[in-house]
Amino acid sequence: MLGEIIAIGNELTSGRIPNTTSGFAAHHLFKAGFDIYAMHTIGDTPALIGEALNRALGRVDFVLVTGGLGPTDDDLTTAAVSEALNRPTMPNLEILSLIRQHLDENTDQSISSLEKLAWLPEGAETLSPKTRMAGFQLIHNDKPIFFLPGVPHQMRTLLTEQVLPRLATWYKGRQLTSSQRVFRIFGKTETEVNQLVKNIVLDDNVEIGYYPVFPDVHLSMTVRGNDENKTDDLARRSCRLIADKLGSFIYGCDRDTMESVLGTLLLKQNKQLSVAESCTGGLISHLMTSIAGSSGYYLGGVTSYANSMKTRYLGVDESVLENHGAVSTEVAIAMAEGMRVKSNADISIAVTGIAGPGGGTADKPVGTVFIGFSDRNETKVQHFLFSGNRYEIQRLTAQTALDIVRRHLLRQDHKSIKL
Repeated sequence: MLGEIIAIGNELTSGRIPNTTSGFAAHHLFKAGFDIYAMHTIGDTPALIGEALNRALGRVDFVLVTGGLGPTDDDLTTAAVSEALNRPTMPNLEILSLIRQHLDENTDQSISSLEKLAWLPEGAETLSPKTRMAGFQLIHNDKPIFFLPGVPHQMRTLLTEQVLPRLATWYKGRQLTSSQRVFRIFGKTETEVNQLVKNIVLDDNVEIGYYPVFPDVHLSMTVRGNDENKTDDLARRSCRLIADKLGSFIYGCDRDTMESVLGTLLLKQNKQLSVAESCTGGLISHLMTSIAGSSGYYLGGVTSYANSMKTRYLGVDESVLENHGAVSTEVAIAMAEGMRVKSNADISIAVTGIAGPGGGTADKPVGTVFIGFSDRNETKVQHFLFSGNRYEIQRLTAQTALDIVRRHLLRQDHKSIKL
C-alpha cells in the first residue's frame, strides 16, 4: 500500500529547524509494510497545503500530514484542510471539555487561543485527546488521512501508538513483508562496490541501494513480498551472494561499527589492544572506549603528539626521529613496538602522519600516514596517502588502523578453523 508524507511549517522550509519527523515516519511505515510514494516539505500557506493534500489523495492509499496543528496564528493546517476538502470545522466536545478543565486549573491562560484546537474538520476523529496532543484522523473518499503535530516527540508517540495500529487494521493482510539488511563496507568506494555487486545475479525482487556514509560505504539490500517465508528465504540467499562477492570488505551489518566489531573479535580471541597515536590525537582511543565493556580488551593508549612524548613514553630513539622524521616508516615501527612493550598488550597499533592543512612537503604531502602494527610475532608498517580535510584524514587514519587489526584477527580465526 502506498502512502505520502507532507510536513508543514515555515520553520522547516526556512531551514531554521530540520525536518526529522518525515524520516522517522517513513522508516517506521516502511518497516510496517507500507511504501512511501513521496515526501514533501511545505510552508504555512493554506493554498499550498490544500493543493498538496488533494494531489496526494489522487495517487496514494493514505496520507500522513505533520505540523500546523497548534493554537497560534501561524498554525493553519486545520483551516486549510477544511477548505480543501470542503469539510467545515466543528467543535469537538471532548477536546473542548478537556481544554476548559485545563483552563480551570490555569486561570491566567486565554481561552480563545486554546479553543482553536477543538475546532476540527467535519468527520474528524481525535487520535488521543487525553494525552493533550493535537492529532486527528479523517476518512476522505475511503482513504485515511492522519494529521499529527510537528513537535517531534509528540509526532513519534502518536505515529507508533495510534497511526501504525490503525493502518494495520485498515489494510489488514495487504501490507508487504519486508526483509532488509545494511552491509557496512570499508576499503572500497561506492563505485567499486557497485561494479562488484552488478556482477551478481540477483532476483528482480531484491532492491539494492548504495550510500556513502563517511568513512564507509553502506549497501542496503531490501526484499519485499506478500509471503513472509519466501521473502525471508530470498533475503538470506541474496545476503550470502553479496557477502561472498565483497568478502572481508564487509566489516559488519546494520548497527555494527568498526570499533564494536573489532571489540567482539578481541574478546573472542582473548586478545588485548593498545594504541600509540600522533596525527589522530586520541581519536582511536575515543572510538575504542565508546563501546561498553571495552575495558575487557582495550588497555589504553598514548597520544604522543610531540617528539618528546614519543621518546619518553614510547621509547622511540631520538636518532630515529632525527634521521627519518616523525612521519616515517621507522618511527611508526618504533611507536608500535614501544607501545606493545610498555603496555604488554597482545597487539599494538601506532599512527603518525600529516593531517594538514599545513605541514606537508613534496616528499610527504598532507595526507601522508604511516600505520604500524605489532604483535608478539611481528612488527610491520603500511604507508597511506589520504585525501580530504583535517578531520577526514584523521578519521580515515583511525578507521584504517582499526581495520588492519580486524583483518589480522580474521586471518587468525581462519587459521584456527583450518587446524
